[in-house]
Amino acid sequence: MLGETGAGCDEFATALYERLQGEFSCAIVTYKGSTKQFFQGLAKQLDIPIEATSFNDEGDDEGGKPLTIDELKEEILANLTDDTLILLPESKRLPASVRYWMEDAISQGAKIVAFSPINLMKDMFLGMLEVELELPDDQIIRAVMQEEADRLGLNLTKGRLAELQTLAGRNQMIARKVIQRERLGMKQDRVEHTQYVVIMPVIVAALFSFAVVRFVGLGTGNRGLYITGGVSLVAAMALKQLGHVRGARKRLGQ
Repeated sequence: MLGETGAGCDEFATALYERLQGEFSCAIVTYKGSTKQFFQGLAKQLDIPIEATSFNDEGDDEGGKPLTIDELKEEILANLTDDTLILLPESKRLPASVRYWMEDAISQGAKIVAFSPINLMKDMFLGMLEVELELPDDQIIRAVMQEEADRLGLNLTKGRLAELQTLAGRNQMIARKVIQRERLGMKQDRVEHTQYVVIMPVIVAALFSFAVVRFVGLGTGNRGLYITGGVSLVAAMALKQLGHVRGARKRLGQ
């Protein structure tokens, strides 16, 4: 499931988990830096033991001993079925070791839904179907902004709310930030969001074509053609290098 940051992927993952909990053995886990905690959280949600029972020489139970990460991985794999559904918000965070394990989980029949701003196009992501989450419509953005204003105790007129909505685009995260900035009394300039076509390659190609003119001038002894072609060629090479400069990207929610 692809969706830009702040577009509601986490909320969608939670809603999907609640919707399918009765049909599948569901788990929703987010990687937060600890592989052990990730797999322990996954095992607990799937009712898989994370401790191994140990007995003394007399046969008495001495309590559980926590499984190592490798043992935990094997235990979870052994308990996966076709009815297992694992939801992975912020899947771009997953380290290689977890992604490789997920490939084994998929081969065991488990269903995996990964949420990410982009398809990383490696290991487990290569075999996954892509579904793009649509950006929320204006009504949803307006509702999110009103909810955030109510939470902050901010009373906004419909006119002011409509004016602020032009700054939020169609991104829920930015919509909340706009209201927070309004609550702090910070100046917010209107931002015009436009889409455009990059024609730099066309210009560079046209200028490079003047290299032919340069050679014609060189062959015929025409100094004017030679100079025009040379200047155009140098300009094309300069523009080609300038084309590698990267500035601001497309804004979220646009």
